[in-house]
Parts: sequence; C-alpha cells; structure tokens
Amino acid sequence: MSNMTKANELSPRLTIGGLSLRTGCNIETIRYYERAGLMPAPPRSRGGHRLYDAEHEKRLVFIRRSRQLGFALDQIRALLGLVDGGDYTCAEVKATTLAHLDAVRGKIADLTRMAAVLDEMAARCDGGEVPACPIVEALFNPGR
Repeated sequence: MSNMTKANELSPRLTIGGLSLRTGCNIETIRYYERAGLMPAPPRSRGGHRLYDAEHEKRLVFIRRSRQLGFALDQIRALLGLVDGGDYTCAEVKATTLAHLDAVRGKIADLTRMAAVLDEMAARCDGGEVPACPIVEALFNPGR
C-alpha cells in the first residue's frame, strides 16, 4: 500500500458541503468541475453522498488558484494532465504559464487603450443638463 493510499485512508472524508466550506468553493462549482473532468469523481457513502479526501481538496485548491490567475479551463486541464501523468517537466509548465502571461499582458494593453478612450470621451462632457451629450455622440459616431 502506498503512502498516498494510507494518507487518504487516514484522512477524514468530507461531504461536498464540507469541501465547500474548507476551500471556499461553491458546491455547484465543485459539481461543475467534476462534470468538466477537472475533479475526479469521489467515492460515495452508502447513502450516496460524495466523500472527498485530502487529494480532492488539494486538487480543488489548485483549480481555484489557477482560475484566480485567469487560466482557462482548457489550460487547467492541460496542466492537470501533465501533473496526473507524472511525466512533466517544469519547462512544460513554464511554457503554459508564459503563454498565459502573454495573453494577460495583451488584455492589459487592450484595457489601457479602452481606459484612454473612455477618459477622452468623459473629458469632452461637462455633465450639463442639455440633451446633447458628447459621450453619446461618440458612441453613435466612432472615429469622430
């Protein structure tokens, strides 16, 4: 028997509600991650309740943290596939992370451009009571 199996047998089993409380992850989100194949289906009690162990909790924390950093579900699936296979290199994980970082930087650049346009539009408006509004005009007539 492996140490991991022993640890799982000795660790307390959590219901989905318990796992939700420990991780701060919504119950429906946990179920969604199971349906999406990111979380393995846990064993069930005689009464049919899902019973999660420490490995489920660890995996859910990984998924949640990855989502907080903006990784898409397919990217998380790919990272977990590397980890699950046990035959991954740090270089593979780094390549995925750097690709994601490039996308994040692109989004930041897009948001910076949007902020500048919105700032310019807002600066044209004195906030007066007249029905003519330069912001509305700019939205109806882009490029003017």
